[in-house]
Amino acid sequence: MSTQPTHEQIEVLVDRFYDRIQVHPTLGPVFNAAVDDWDEHKRLLVSFWTSVVLRAGTYRGNPMAAHRPHPITTEHFVQWLELWRATADEMLAPEHAELLHEYAARIGRSLRYGLGLPEPGEARSPFGPAVTLRGG
Repeated sequence: MSTQPTHEQIEVLVDRFYDRIQVHPTLGPVFNAAVDDWDEHKRLLVSFWTSVVLRAGTYRGNPMAAHRPHPITTEHFVQWLELWRATADEMLAPEHAELLHEYAARIGRSLRYGLGLPEPGEARSPFGPAVTLRGG
């Protein structure tokens, strides 16, 4: 079996996942306020995920800039990742689902950090991202 999902599998995963996002009690209101055209948004996200996973090179967006203007919290990231994991587990072979889990977790950490959001379970620092100081 291939170590990567196919383009078609990623497309079906993204479609099913964002159908679930739209009706999710917490994530739905955030996404529905931000997305005007769900079909176009899904195409963009298929381009993103196939570029990440398959190195398709078709995505030309800026995820940080796309997320910055929205009222996103750490809990939104936690719930997004839980729903992503559940959908990937349901739709993909275990090794493919695990690959998508790993990418999503890394991307989520990067976005949270870039947005100045705390890690799950941590309080937000009023001075920006937490920094560990070393004694001299």
